[in-house]
Amino acid sequence: MNKMLAILLLLTVSSASFAQAVGKVDKKTKEFSIDPGQKVNYTVFGYRFANVSTEKYICFSSNQDVERANNNLPMGAYFDTDGLQPGTKIKYLGMAGTFGKMSFTTGGGKTTIFYLPKSSYVIK
Repeated sequence: MNKMLAILLLLTVSSASFAQAVGKVDKKTKEFSIDPGQKVNYTVFGYRFANVSTEKYICFSSNQDVERANNNLPMGAYFDTDGLQPGTKIKYLGMAGTFGKMSFTTGGGKTTIFYLPKSSYVIK
């Protein structure tokens, strides 16, 4: 029984170590970004509320999910934050459970709140 628990713990820890945060939040400005040209495959969704069972609002992906999701999400889908419209900013507002509360502000000044899983970004 102890061997089984040890193996299960090892598998859990090792699989978590392969997960990689693709986004970053600047500690000073609180601005969220995903750099272009990352060498990992990723798909990150932002949600209406701090719960994965709520409506998906935005998608960042390294693959064709961007094209598939773009017409179906209120804030669109992007490969990285360089693809956002000029003047559009995503700011980190704080934690909400295991999610980061973000504000998506367009160049025209319209702001929408959405939530990203904490595992998808780091604060640097």
